[in-house]
Amino acid sequence: MQITASTVSLTVDDVTASQRFFTTHLGYTEQAAAEGFASLSRDDAAVDIVLLARGTEVLPADQRDRRASGLIIAFTTTGIEDEEQRLRAEGVEITMPLREEPWGERLFQITDPNGVIVQFVEWVTPPVPVDA
Repeated sequence: MQITASTVSLTVDDVTASQRFFTTHLGYTEQAAAEGFASLSRDDAAVDIVLLARGTEVLPADQRDRRASGLIIAFTTTGIEDEEQRLRAEGVEITMPLREEPWGERLFQITDPNGVIVQFVEWVTPPVPVDA
């Protein structure tokens, strides 16, 4: 098997709101759209996103009423401080402010209108312990 692309499919209440959020603030472009459906992509390594309206009949019956929850779409990026500032300036609420973890991960999160959490990550070299 050879994987040629990756797509995450999210079931949301308001496809248009999430579509607008991802295209306006995160650089996605619409590849296809219909009532209750949108397919989005970027020209870089970001995962493609398919948005489906909750309750749509194309989903198996046991999945139709589920919402995207409990997941985080994480983008590894550079210039994370600039990205956080840009999003703030655009009026996007930062739902987890920029922080740095002891293992060298810098991250912050935003949340789309349907509750989809998007996390931005930048890896930094952890400090080298100094022997006393």
